[in-house]
Amino acid sequence: MVQGGMMANGKIPVSILTGFLGSGKTTLLNRLVRHPDMARALVVINEFGEIGLDHDLVERATDDMVLLQSGCLCCTVRSDVIETLLAMLKKAKDGEIAPFERVVIETTGLADPAPILQAFMSDAQMTRYFALDGVIATIDAVAGAATLDRHIEAVKQAAVADRLLITKSDLPDADVAGLSARLAALNPGAPIELRDQNGDVSPRLLFDVGLYDPSSKSIDVRRWLDAEKYPAHEHHEQGHHGHEHAHAENDVNRHDAHIRAVCLTFDAPIPGETLDRWLSALLRLKGPDLLRFKAIVNVAELPGPLVLHGVQHVIHPPLGLKEWPSDDRRTRMVFITYDIDEQTLRDSFREGIASAA
Repeated sequence: MVQGGMMANGKIPVSILTGFLGSGKTTLLNRLVRHPDMARALVVINEFGEIGLDHDLVERATDDMVLLQSGCLCCTVRSDVIETLLAMLKKAKDGEIAPFERVVIETTGLADPAPILQAFMSDAQMTRYFALDGVIATIDAVAGAATLDRHIEAVKQAAVADRLLITKSDLPDADVAGLSARLAALNPGAPIELRDQNGDVSPRLLFDVGLYDPSSKSIDVRRWLDAEKYPAHEHHEQGHHGHEHAHAENDVNRHDAHIRAVCLTFDAPIPGETLDRWLSALLRLKGPDLLRFKAIVNVAELPGPLVLHGVQHVIHPPLGLKEWPSDDRRTRMVFITYDIDEQTLRDSFREGIASAA
């Protein structure tokens, strides 16, 4: 089993594997399912034909399920991910398949991962049994830059990821340095890993990238937000000291210019009603363009911080912590947005404060 396995709260961690067509996702998955650490994992894919599983890996197969020698179980998505996962949970409960302690979902190359992420945030049955670990995006070191230039879907996949995996880094035409710099500007908080064409990949490289840190058996907000990665320039505003961090617009790559990575910081505690009103208005007006939002908030009425996580117009049920993870009590909000600049975010917050007052 992958280190960590089931979370301390008994929920099953779910990893979303995304990446554009030809970015090496299938090769990665084929390597991954061979690994002994995947023995209690369930891998959900679109078609067995697409993943091209090697026959020597397969122990038993039915129409919609394949059991691998590693103990790993693969199944195909029937109509939607929720239905598939609940069906698999029932099979495990009824003893038809071995219980699984981790889920990996491979999205199609053209897919926007947002709807799947939202399912794990808003569906009552999903939030009861599963917890989103993180999004891993694969980007090809040879064709990656051209793909990002041509396809906004590829840019969005990279922008919302928790971890970026540059594949084919050993090929002669690979531009690892240029691609790394571009990805770091798109998504400053996501660690970048390199992988050559044929090298094995450890599940530990890709899993446990979310809010929950299995090594300490606790919630690790600091690692998850990674707010320090966002270049800072400060401003002062209405008693709330905000520091707004953004990357410079890149005129060369037209899609990249639409994506903004912003971190807002506020020193003063925020009244709960103000936070609620502001977020509701922001999601209503700008929802589709808020690609991802992560925050630790100092709410005036609460003893510990509130952890927030959203994808577009959907916000995960807020998580209240009993105590602060460090001495730093500032509110930190990380946004990855499409065509929403930092001034708009700041103005909307100021209006929220004014309307609450």
